[in-house]
Amino acid sequence: MGIIETNNLTKYYGKSLGIKDLCLEVEEGEIFGFIGPNGAGKSTTIRLLLSLIYPTSGQVKLFGKDIKKYGPEVRKDIGYLPSEIFYYDKMKVIDLLKYSESFYRKDCTKRMKELADIMELDLGRRIEDLSYGNKKKVGIVQGLLHEPELIILDEPTGGLDPLMQQKFFNLIREENEKGATIFFSSHILGEIQALCNRVAIIRDGSIIETADIKTLKENNYKKICIIGDNLKTEIFDIDGVTKLTKEDYGFRFFYKGDINPIIKAISDIKIRDINIEEPTLEEIFMHYYE
Repeated sequence: MGIIETNNLTKYYGKSLGIKDLCLEVEEGEIFGFIGPNGAGKSTTIRLLLSLIYPTSGQVKLFGKDIKKYGPEVRKDIGYLPSEIFYYDKMKVIDLLKYSESFYRKDCTKRMKELADIMELDLGRRIEDLSYGNKKKVGIVQGLLHEPELIILDEPTGGLDPLMQQKFFNLIREENEKGATIFFSSHILGEIQALCNRVAIIRDGSIIETADIKTLKENNYKKICIIGDNLKTEIFDIDGVTKLTKEDYGFRFFYKGDINPIIKAISDIKIRDINIEEPTLEEIFMHYYE
């Protein structure tokens, strides 16, 4: 079942493009990564998914229902953590979370306390006294306290120290194991690589690639280093070779495609060493942005 489905989703802010003809499908039970630099259109997409803003054209369905038509019904099953957190400063954390709980018509007290313990959040403090990182913890507890079926995270780790980030990742994995679908938006590649099953790469408001993490790493680019005698640049004038750089005794490059043309090109040359490895997700990502 497609938990998130968008069809040619487009948003203009006046004459400025937010996103254009964006098509996504996130299946039930996935941890789906949404990766791109700041300004690529990630937050615009998320606000459209939640019907916080309306599209110029196109459609969003969550749980198979049009979000514009069934927004209030659908949103009760969603947990959302925005990239920027703003709260009522004079409220205590516990009062804010109880206020949030009231929207779901269920007793979330036990889960609220469990999450606060995991995130080391003091429920008795006032919002105005919290650091940015602790406000982010409030947002995490608020987004998860009603045990939502769909969790949408927009740059969720900002302000969290490395230890707390790891606790948060473990928490997200646990929610996923219980059946929640996760939509994880970030510009930090390591987070996407560590958590997600599939990833969509967005550039200038458009999706330029959607693939599972393993396929993206294994079946796309290979990072190759060849050391040998009398190697010349023209040997590697082959479709699929990019980032060709001369080393002291050979060449280093990225290659996408059937490996046999490379093998044929070097078959008559004395090769002293050859190394073929998977690039990191970051190296793959940079290829899409160059």
